[in-house]
Amino acid sequence: MFLSKLYRFVDPFRSISLPKNMYALSVIQQFCTESVETDKTKKPISKAMKAYLERAREYDAFMKKENEEFTLGKRYLANMMGEDPENFSQEDVDNAIEYLFPSGLFEKTARPHMKPPNEIFPERKAAEFDETGRPYHFLFYTGKPNYYQALHNVAHHINELIKFEDTMIRKKLEPDPNLTFDISGYQWLDKASLEIKLVETLGEKDYEYFINSFERLTAMPYSYKVKDFILEYAKPIINKVQKFEAPKIRIDSDGKQYVTVYECLRKRARGDVTVRMPGTGKITINGNQGILYFKENQEREQILFPLLFTNLLNKVDVDCNVEGGGQSAQAGALRWGISWGLKSFVDEEMAESMRLAGLLTRDYRTRERKKPGQWGARRKFTWKKR
Repeated sequence: MFLSKLYRFVDPFRSISLPKNMYALSVIQQFCTESVETDKTKKPISKAMKAYLERAREYDAFMKKENEEFTLGKRYLANMMGEDPENFSQEDVDNAIEYLFPSGLFEKTARPHMKPPNEIFPERKAAEFDETGRPYHFLFYTGKPNYYQALHNVAHHINELIKFEDTMIRKKLEPDPNLTFDISGYQWLDKASLEIKLVETLGEKDYEYFINSFERLTAMPYSYKVKDFILEYAKPIINKVQKFEAPKIRIDSDGKQYVTVYECLRKRARGDVTVRMPGTGKITINGNQGILYFKENQEREQILFPLLFTNLLNKVDVDCNVEGGGQSAQAGALRWGISWGLKSFVDEEMAESMRLAGLLTRDYRTRERKKPGQWGARRKFTWKKR
């Protein structure tokens, strides 16, 4: 390397009439002087900096290894399922895990799963400064660069929307009411989720100021132009009760009010329920059978419980159709359908009491399948040493 630099200095001046030894000596002296000055200006790396950079390298190496193992495992799953590994999505991975490793655990988070490493291992901040100590982020010295970067983006979008609004006013144009961005179906990330997203610790005042800034941005008439940015810090409101809306009351030819609930399920049983008001308390199952359709008292109590709970036992008529499964499953399916039918005839206070009592909650539990190589779902063959 030294000779290449020396030749680079010597070649342009070969025509100068200096003695070869004197010229070479002068070039060597100049190069050595520059090297000494460079060494003096270069700052040594502190021990803290070395430790930080070492931890960052270890984390990057760890995540790289985990991603390689995840990619390899996904290819194995695709080959086992007879699918194309290149087009094997995460949904296909979840379905393959559910098929190959069946589990009857009710809690989904306790079942076997295979997720990308980025979703399992907590995110870690990347290296914030180089080996010389110079920070990468221009807001590093604020102590919360990611937090203030988000606020900086909010201010930038607000200024851009103000300019756009002024332009539209000069053109005498008003915002389209059909394009107004409605945040009612979403809620802002809570403080804990926001800290995970920003990988920083926030105070209560910081979080409050953050939410106020986004609400100001959302309230602007042209906020729909930055909808994607706003939704990065919001999540949809998940309400399981809204998944099954109470059916609307209808009037039949006799002038009675009635409600029909479809897709009543429990295990392998499927049915539908029609509740009519006013009535005499008549219960009809599968066209011509009463509550004696169920042989055991426990199943009969399941049918009567919603009527007793709402004090409508002799005030409504119930017409049910059910098939599949055993009697316990059929009773559970009809109980759920009767409860949702009665919900349309009671007030909000009673409906909330029904929800707290578990009458409006659908039971998705099913029988766990038998595994090959053992007696049943969990029972094993007797092991004998000899």
